[in-house]
Amino acid sequence: MTTRSIGLPDPLYDYYRGIACRESPLLARLRAETAPMKQAGMQIAPEQGAFMALLVRLLGVRRYLEIGTFTGYSSLAVGLAMPAEGRLTCLDVSAEWTAIARRYWAEAGLTDRVELRLAPALESLATLEREGGAGHYDMAFIDADKANYATYLDHALRLVRRGGLILFDNTLWSGRVADAAASDADTVALRALNAALQRDARLEAVLVPIGDGLTLARIV
Repeated sequence: MTTRSIGLPDPLYDYYRGIACRESPLLARLRAETAPMKQAGMQIAPEQGAFMALLVRLLGVRRYLEIGTFTGYSSLAVGLAMPAEGRLTCLDVSAEWTAIARRYWAEAGLTDRVELRLAPALESLATLEREGGAGHYDMAFIDADKANYATYLDHALRLVRRGGLILFDNTLWSGRVADAAASDADTVALRALNAALQRDARLEAVLVPIGDGLTLARIV
């Protein structure tokens, strides 16, 4: 996990960060509030948030599904980029972390446009399918427990429309996916996902070295 794009030496990253994006004051405050938390590495890098916001604008995303919200940086970046009729469905298990997200959603005027479901993501995803959510979403962002990424993909393939986009965070995993000595469950799961995405004929997938690795998979 990392809150900055990996693989760049500090002087180059400092330059890159200075010109990579225009972070809004609201997003900057959320990032600053999250930074002292011991789990702060779970927050996406600001340049990744800007990249996701640009994708939302380019694709005209109106329905967004997020699996793993934390303190809300990604959902806030996306919500600010969506049109007024846009709606976000955010899945998480922590009332404590998402209480911070709720405050920033409210300040951004997004409260009525965000549906937060607090439950294990697999339960919430199954509920969304039972409620008729198949093909409902334009884009999904998966940033939760890595061991379940493959199962989250199965759900996202049903919930996101054809031609829609599924994003996977942490697919470079601070470089551990390329370290043959790393054999922990999360690393193994991410390696398997990366390989599976390149073989899956249902998807066009590209891994972008931004943040901790962001994979974009379009449903064909």
